[in-house]
Amino acid sequence: MLIDYKNGLYALDAGYVRPLLAAIHLVVDAGRVAVIDTGSNAALPSVLRALAELALGVDAVDYVILTHIHLDHAGGAGAMMGAFPNAKLVVHPRGVRHMVNPARLMAATEEVYGRELARSLYGELVPVAAERVVATTDGLTLSIGGRRLVCYDAPGHAKHHVVIHDSQAAAVFTGDTFGLSYREMDVGGRAFVFPTTTPSQFEPDELRRSVERILALQPEAVYLTHFSRIAPPEPLAADLLRRLERLVAITRSAAIGAREAIVPRIATEIADFLLAEARQHGVRLADEEVLALWRNDIDLNAQGLALWAKSAPA
Repeated sequence: MLIDYKNGLYALDAGYVRPLLAAIHLVVDAGRVAVIDTGSNAALPSVLRALAELALGVDAVDYVILTHIHLDHAGGAGAMMGAFPNAKLVVHPRGVRHMVNPARLMAATEEVYGRELARSLYGELVPVAAERVVATTDGLTLSIGGRRLVCYDAPGHAKHHVVIHDSQAAAVFTGDTFGLSYREMDVGGRAFVFPTTTPSQFEPDELRRSVERILALQPEAVYLTHFSRIAPPEPLAADLLRRLERLVAITRSAAIGAREAIVPRIATEIADFLLAEARQHGVRLADEEVLALWRNDIDLNAQGLALWAKSAPA
């Protein structure tokens, strides 16, 4: 299903793991297209269907833009570049070599997920020819039809993270910088947003600054990869940063004592905190349903926080 936001912006479900987990966004102007984040290889048919629904061909895609190179955002980049002959791949400079030669990226993913799960989620990563890759600079401006997309560095979730500002639509595509907001947690049209601190480059101070930078762009809405449009940004950012502070406090407390047990301690505390916040938000799903939605995120968040704690200042 193609979601039309009526401002040249569209979202579709990447079909990653479960419905409404990962979004792919399209920016369309004057018959030209930018694809923002790609999901996995399996998402390509859905993007092709979306283009057909918009009466656009594969030659209309000028850019495939990655917010960062975690594979739920970038795993399908090579496959899409193979399908879109005119496109350039836009990625943070730290991600360029991993798109040209994805072997180390896949190995790192297997280290986090395990080889069997990683291969089932992402399959074989397709390399991208170096001459088709554009490395972002802070403030890099891309033209899509008559509108401009500006890429800004946004570290905190990962060092190789950017966000993309579309001033015409008053939109920022935030990848994972503005956290996760699963639609099953919406209550009365109000979104629930929670930080993502996954391995291996989480840094809370940088993440705070990146969120503040997004707010300084004064968007009417932010578009998360997990999952799509949420608004208004200011109160949601306040919730996000408050919850981030709590995750940092949980981690500092858990780090006191034997470090070999830190990940399960953090995961337990995150689950309890998440459930309490969900109840305060008005979510009526059973605890088991909430935890089922967030289980993988809780585990990855705990790993990322534990890794940060090893080098965090006291």
